[in-house]
Amino acid sequence: MRYKLTIEGMHCAACASNVERALKKIGLDASVSLMTKKAFVNGDAKEEDIKKAVEKAGYKVTNIEGI
Repeated sequence: MRYKLTIEGMHCAACASNVERALKKIGLDASVSLMTKKAFVNGDAKEEDIKKAVEKAGYKVTNIEGI
């Protein structure tokens, strides 16, 4: 499944890297953009698990869209 996430709380490149790393830890292929506050994610995971991974890293998912 492919998702587009909107993420709040990222302020710098390290923040985007932290989100990307958190998503990769749960087995997803992720690309995070600090400028757009978006992440594009590929892989098999429930939306709830994706939100938990991002929140565990210290950020908030405000929207998840299946694409």
